[in-house]
Amino acid sequence: MINVKYIETENEYNSALSIRKEVFIEEQNVSIEEEIDEYEKIATHILALDNSKAVGTARWRYTDDGVKLERFAVLEPYRSHGVGRALVEFAVDELREENLLYLNAQKYVIPFYRKFNFEEIGDIFYEAEIPHKKMVYNKEIV
Repeated sequence: MINVKYIETENEYNSALSIRKEVFIEEQNVSIEEEIDEYEKIATHILALDNSKAVGTARWRYTDDGVKLERFAVLEPYRSHGVGRALVEFAVDELREENLLYLNAQKYVIPFYRKFNFEEIGDIFYEAEIPHKKMVYNKEIV
């Protein structure tokens, strides 16, 4: 059973950073400077737990365009076990009153986010040399 919660302690935050480093820095070769950015302190961070083990994380922050969901990361052995789904559902539920939710999805996970009523807009662009596409949450379909 996957439980998602707000990160409340330094230890939980360090667990989230460890997951992000494994997924983004080690697996995807994103530089630490790009991954650990200036928004760390203003973002809201969440953690997915399998029993008491931290297995996934994400964050969101308020921008001029709306609420940007970002840094979704799940440890490799836990992928396809509902962790990503739990993170997205938690974020969308917590932010249901907001006018606009969006994210920049890596190209290969666009089909995953479509399942949650995110729609692609614009062209492919690159962040950290990885192809992405902006996706906006469509509340009308829900």
